[in-house]
Amino acid sequence: MTGFPGPALPLPAGSSWGTLTGIGVGPGDPDLITVKALNCLQRAAVVAYPCGRDGQPGLAQRIIVDRLAAHQRHLPLDFPYVADQGIWQQAWQRAAHQVLEVLAQGQDVVFACEGDGGFYGTFTYLAQVISTLQPGLTVGRIPGVCSPLAAVGALGIPLAMGSDKLAILPALYSLEHLEQSLDWAEVVVLLKVNSVYSQVWSLLERRQLLHQSRVVVKASQPDQKIYNDLSCYPHLQLPYFALMVIRCNGNWLG
Repeated sequence: MTGFPGPALPLPAGSSWGTLTGIGVGPGDPDLITVKALNCLQRAAVVAYPCGRDGQPGLAQRIIVDRLAAHQRHLPLDFPYVADQGIWQQAWQRAAHQVLEVLAQGQDVVFACEGDGGFYGTFTYLAQVISTLQPGLTVGRIPGVCSPLAAVGALGIPLAMGSDKLAILPALYSLEHLEQSLDWAEVVVLLKVNSVYSQVWSLLERRQLLHQSRVVVKASQPDQKIYNDLSCYPHLQLPYFALMVIRCNGNWLG
């Protein structure tokens, strides 16, 4: 991601920067956080996370809220849910400066990212902007459990095994992309499938793959829901946190 100009922030004489660490806190179940991430979270002076929508706490905040102590400062950061790149860039700039102001005071900041911060995670973009504004700043990353792994865990199947080729599509911009993935991969995972479900269902029907396709909604969360054999579900109305796993050839194992 480019287009984030801005000067480095001045540091008061005799001061040193705090460190920024992004941690993956899992896809929903608070227990799906690593011991290393939990220790880092509970040591941090300041804990940042994405704001939720409509005044409600976001998923990452809900996952970690019971793990935080009263003395830890919360730093919610606003990342708008829009497609406009200009608005996105302005939001990343604002968030980066908020974090840098804390780091310049010598305080460590932990950014909690749902799933894994390196798997299409919010933290990746924030860290890139911060590193552009303040080159040389220490930025750490602690991995977490990403949603496809939580989903296949709920399904009781492996994500891939042996020589299986795996394709993960973060969003479906054209059915041609899915067709190409189905041609070469043994397993295909579709994230953000909610807005394109009807088109995907029709394609899978044509390719006779509905019996080998599964949908998991809100993987590992209390209201998780599973749809097996999609031939029975041509008209699902899915929320944002829904993904599809397709076995392109062979049978499901598990």
